[in-house]
Amino acid sequence: MAKTPQATHNGTSQIRIIGGEWRSRKLTVPDGPGLRPTPDRVRETLFNWLASYIGGARVLDAFTGSGALFLEALSRGASSGIALDLHTPAINNLRRNLEILQCDSAEVLGADALEYLSQPATQGFDIVLLDPPFHQNLLLNSCQLLEANNWLNERAWIYTESEQAPSSLGVPNTWRLHREKHTGQVHYALWQKLA
Repeated sequence: MAKTPQATHNGTSQIRIIGGEWRSRKLTVPDGPGLRPTPDRVRETLFNWLASYIGGARVLDAFTGSGALFLEALSRGASSGIALDLHTPAINNLRRNLEILQCDSAEVLGADALEYLSQPATQGFDIVLLDPPFHQNLLLNSCQLLEANNWLNERAWIYTESEQAPSSLGVPNTWRLHREKHTGQVHYALWQKLA
């Protein structure tokens, strides 16, 4: 399993932003069942992959949890973003962290990702982060809804974290696998929507 964030007190942990405007900032995140912030090494790899595309991008983090990926994207130059989650303490904490960072280009919604993505898109995204709770069959449904309801801009990038190999996920056939790796029992991959 992925490395856990540094423990602190009172049921909270810390994450560290790796790069960009808020580099090295440490922020608290609540502990919770199934909450597994993406480890520093994985985030660094992902954002190295996205380095040429993150500037000015519009980002959707559909299962934000700790917000580690979302905050990293904003720190590295994403122009705006929406983060979704159903865990109220995580949502409230991410909102506080955005206030601490004086970021007003992000929206955090206490929403079910599948319900949200079931609606027709009002605006597309350049980068979508999909790191849902494992063993709940949420990833494939999310991928299909992104495609079916036009949430992806042309040549959008989609990041997935899963308990199974990317080749077995059954993502839409309009997506091309760009890069993949795994650490421990976590597989992570970057896909691109074909034009």
